[in-house]
Amino acid sequence: MLSLATMTATAQTLPYQDPSLDAAQRAEDLCSRLTLEEKASLMMYRSPAIERLGIPAFEWWNEALHGVGRSGYATVFPITMGMAATFNNDLVHRVFSAVSDEARAKNTEARRKHNVRQYQGLSFYTPNINIFRDPRWGRGQETYGEDPFLTSQMGLAVVRGLQGEGQKYLKTLACAKHYAVHSGPEWNRHSFDVEQLPERDLWETYLPAFKALVQEGHVKEVMCAYQRIDGEPCCGNTRYLQQILRDEWGFQGLVTSDCWAVSDFWRKGHHEFSPTKEDAVARAVISGTDLECGSDYPALPDAVAQGKLSEEQIDISLKRLLQARFELGDFDDDRLVGWTDIPMSVVCSQEHRTLALQAARESMTLLKNDGILPLNSSQRIVVIGPNADNASMQWGNYNGFPTETVTILDGIRSKSHHVTYLYGFEHAGKLMDERQLLPEHFISRLADADVVVFVGGISPKLEGEEMNVDVEGFKGGDRLSIELPKVQRDFIATLHAMGKQVVYVNCSGSAVGMVPEQTNANAILQAWYPGEQGGQAVADVLFGDYNPSGKLPVTFYKSVDQLPDFEDYRMAGRTYRYFSGEPLYPFGFGLSYTTFELGKPSYKDGKVHVDITNTGHCAGTEVVQVYIKDPRDTEGPLKTLRAYQRVSLQPGEQKTVAIDLPRERFELWDENSNTLRVRKGKYEVMVGTSSADCDLQMLTVRIK
Repeated sequence: MLSLATMTATAQTLPYQDPSLDAAQRAEDLCSRLTLEEKASLMMYRSPAIERLGIPAFEWWNEALHGVGRSGYATVFPITMGMAATFNNDLVHRVFSAVSDEARAKNTEARRKHNVRQYQGLSFYTPNINIFRDPRWGRGQETYGEDPFLTSQMGLAVVRGLQGEGQKYLKTLACAKHYAVHSGPEWNRHSFDVEQLPERDLWETYLPAFKALVQEGHVKEVMCAYQRIDGEPCCGNTRYLQQILRDEWGFQGLVTSDCWAVSDFWRKGHHEFSPTKEDAVARAVISGTDLECGSDYPALPDAVAQGKLSEEQIDISLKRLLQARFELGDFDDDRLVGWTDIPMSVVCSQEHRTLALQAARESMTLLKNDGILPLNSSQRIVVIGPNADNASMQWGNYNGFPTETVTILDGIRSKSHHVTYLYGFEHAGKLMDERQLLPEHFISRLADADVVVFVGGISPKLEGEEMNVDVEGFKGGDRLSIELPKVQRDFIATLHAMGKQVVYVNCSGSAVGMVPEQTNANAILQAWYPGEQGGQAVADVLFGDYNPSGKLPVTFYKSVDQLPDFEDYRMAGRTYRYFSGEPLYPFGFGLSYTTFELGKPSYKDGKVHVDITNTGHCAGTEVVQVYIKDPRDTEGPLKTLRAYQRVSLQPGEQKTVAIDLPRERFELWDENSNTLRVRKGKYEVMVGTSSADCDLQMLTVRIK
């Protein structure tokens, strides 16, 4: 692409053309030179070139949920829920540094070919830091689980990896979404109103991750959500976009609408909040929605003409958008922007494939093992199930396309020559071919098997964003129940009745109610949607070449009978923080092939100190988790995560770990002041290997 300096070499250098000025000064100058119609066009997600001023076209809508999405070949990492299961902030940072490397390389190539299309820009609509409050939500797979602290830490790692560090220019733009209080259902998101949400739930559960990414991560974009809160659409909600986000938190970046969310203001059958399109766009801009992903902002000049907003109000938003583009180096010569040196050879490189494998391995979460695992290569193994040889399932949603995918069947076959594969299931349907694959046929093929590895669960074709799925138990991308589909459940029960040793590998974006499988399977491995190298990671765990260390970032309930109504956004009865029943598997839970013993914890100088010993026979990694509770607060969470640390140990090795737990981590809701604050007094600090009481040791800490 010709640089602005080249295009204007014979002309006077204007302030917006001067790279030595700061981005805000350049944005101010450029904004002053635009017509109203040009301003409106630059506030669209597909911003056109304005040749008279040397403004290049810019694509704001790009995806990088767990790899560069929708833009051809890219390394596909595990779905974010799987990455959350690693409890490894550094790993997530390295993953998204690799993602932004691929993003920059793709963008540079597209610009130099003068062919930047959608999904080739440098503005990425990720991370999704909504709190996953209910396992029925199909988009929960895009989040980092149910806990505000874990979500905050993962989100910060994503932002650092995407936006880059140590250079004058930003590497890419990250976007915290969906602001705020959004977590399904999918089917009514264009008309739903979150009403009468307790302030405690808002500030203690739904907002902390957004606040952290704004104030600590300096995230450059925030996306407002589809639904209404207290009667007002999120993208036209002054309390959230102005009072909280900008006035209280000091957000200096830009707000983008979710795609066609502004149209929901006025379209019949949606929110019906605004009488006309012009009223809708005026309300959105005045409230603080700077950029529209949609098609309504071309009506902004008409809204100005009708007196619904002023051009000066448009300028406020536009200058934020222009400043972000200057911060990326979008107007400057590539020789000034170091990120443009990243070559296309990084895309799907061996280094990134190795990182995808590491992320998949660390995401593997072992939920049950009666001793059947690890397998050995001499056993006669039958592999069956709808996800055994299903590459696209492993890619999750919002995905790119890998140059290679190691399926779970591929991975198992790489470990043993005694593997028989029997395919015969849809995820939630009948046997695939009733004529050839009758149950009796399966049974005869299974007769000599030492172990049956059943690879089941669901898939991104059944759960996801606003989907048209005509399958029992699913609606609009969400689930109506969380049990395993009946055809799979029945077959596993049949295997158990035959006396077969069953290893069940569950692939899903979130919790599955596996109550019968807890009895009918000898081992259960939660594999999530594990990305392009997921099959190798599963096999490495099954055969003991990698010792699993994943921990659940969500509670696995027994069934939806344990949950409140899906449309109730109150936290009472939800997640490990407020659920008082008995889960199938608790938040933070995950087994290992070795055993660990924790000594008595202590607290000194803002740190939790605890000895941890590997008491087993192989090397392994444990995640030490630290929870707090204010015993004076009878309405608050049962416990809440405030620190964690991965610890790797050889057999017999002991380490003393010091885990940061500074005073500010004791901030909780105070009903007396109606704010989040640290109250002086005694707190319960619980240290252990999961959120379950039986896995925790408690000490009392006095905070001054």
